[in-house]
Amino acid sequence: MPSNIRSRPVRRLLRVATLFAAIAHGAPAAAQVTLDVIGPHEYELPVGFQPFNVLVQYATFQRADRVWDSGGDRRATPKSEVLVGLTKYVRFWSPESHRNIGLAYEVIVPEVGIRNTRANTSASGIGDPLTGPAIWYKPSPNSTVGFQSFVQVPVGDSDIGGGDGWKNLSSVFWDVQLGKWSYTADAGFVFFGESNAADATPANVFHTNHRVGYALNDVVEPFVGLDYEQQGSWTNKATGQKVARSHETTAGLGVMFKYYGNQSLTLRYSRGLDGDSHGATNSLNLKYAYAW
Repeated sequence: MPSNIRSRPVRRLLRVATLFAAIAHGAPAAAQVTLDVIGPHEYELPVGFQPFNVLVQYATFQRADRVWDSGGDRRATPKSEVLVGLTKYVRFWSPESHRNIGLAYEVIVPEVGIRNTRANTSASGIGDPLTGPAIWYKPSPNSTVGFQSFVQVPVGDSDIGGGDGWKNLSSVFWDVQLGKWSYTADAGFVFFGESNAADATPANVFHTNHRVGYALNDVVEPFVGLDYEQQGSWTNKATGQKVARSHETTAGLGVMFKYYGNQSLTLRYSRGLDGDSHGATNSLNLKYAYAW
């Protein structure tokens, strides 16, 4: 394939902020809405391309000092700081027999650090890794529709919430490009296996994530984001305690930088707007991607 043709899908796939990222490892980190790490052009994916690889490093700093109470008010809580890294390797290919679709398989390893500044205690370690495929097609040259499903394997460090049951994250995603405007989004569920700590199966989580960007030029693209998740109530059989239904809506502002044709850097700030019985998001997010 001519290099100028191959570079086009490479640049597009570099814009993938993630096909999955969940950083709910332990109570403080649970403030983050599922898949809120996605960025503009997240799902602007091509078809009919030669196989290649992408390595992505994410970093999220969350000030976990506020929660939404059951009445929807923001309340102070013992101050904690959470730093989460996500190291992701993705293999992209388009089958020779079906060049009108695209496929990806990825492995994600979370690195989590939690510090309680009031008690001067901390914990860190490797979270539960994630792995799974994605598939998509293009209804038109400027749109993409797909499906992704990932398994979170409970082998992470228990000090930061790992090892507490299997999880599956499945969602549909879509993307539309309109000149300098871009819209990318997803909607899906997190399904839980039985919790080792609670001797119960937590209620499923519904989430949806939306990004709208406007390209100032070929390098700089500011964007806005809106994220939402909701989890039903369930009972901790080990303690008999009922865990209340919870939700949070967040909004964010960010900017994406694209350079060298095969690299990108995305920065974003996100804050909770509304919620109940949920950690309040207040985070800085960074993503660096490199394709080869």
